[in-house]
Amino acid sequence: MNERPAGSAGPEVGSRTILEGRKIRKSYRSGSETIRVLRGVDLEVAEGEILAIVGQSGVGKSTLLHMLGALDRPDSGQVIADGVDVFGLDDRKLAGFRNRNFGFVFQFHHLLPELTALENVMMPCVISGMSTSQAGETARSILSEEVELGARLNHRPRELSGGEQQRVAVARALVMKPRLVLADEPSGNLDPESSESLHAMIWRLRERHRQSFVIVTHNTELARRADRTLKLFDGIVQEVNI
Repeated sequence: MNERPAGSAGPEVGSRTILEGRKIRKSYRSGSETIRVLRGVDLEVAEGEILAIVGQSGVGKSTLLHMLGALDRPDSGQVIADGVDVFGLDDRKLAGFRNRNFGFVFQFHHLLPELTALENVMMPCVISGMSTSQAGETARSILSEEVELGARLNHRPRELSGGEQQRVAVARALVMKPRLVLADEPSGNLDPESSESLHAMIWRLRERHRQSFVIVTHNTELARRADRTLKLFDGIVQEVNI
């Protein structure tokens, strides 16, 4: 790897920034010890960019992703999404903003087992207040046109392969048409063929919709394909070439 100096890591000059992290700090208590996981992370994500975040296990990659997606609040610092200081919002407004603007994909799909693929994808729409009929139409379109699961709409998770389950999870992340999708080891639980299919789909979605992706990964090939790669080490990020 050819590493650049530590500090702020930014997108290509002239591109529109849709997400910015400023001096993000996060610590946890373990008995009498304070573990400083993030020590002032600065980063930017450009519109339409695929950004990979790499680093050793336990270094804080998932913690950083949770801060960027407003799933957890930092000890200090800011996350600016599309011009909004997200942690300046109260909990109710923050939940609504997160549902509208961020999509999330995790290593384990977290689908509700009693619901069909269609019903799982409808959930963010229903939570947002969309009518059931409109939610169903929107979810059906995403499943059929974007992740190619039109024939599996009424199947429950146990009736789907691992790759299909993760495609449903991606559809759920996309259904509100978020500007930014945050993915935590999205292919970490898949076989090589399913992983490659998922990666190709991510790039296809970026080309179609100009969506941005922030992907935490241990997959070197996936990180190499990203527009930029940041390495998290000792609580800060460095931009690296893999």
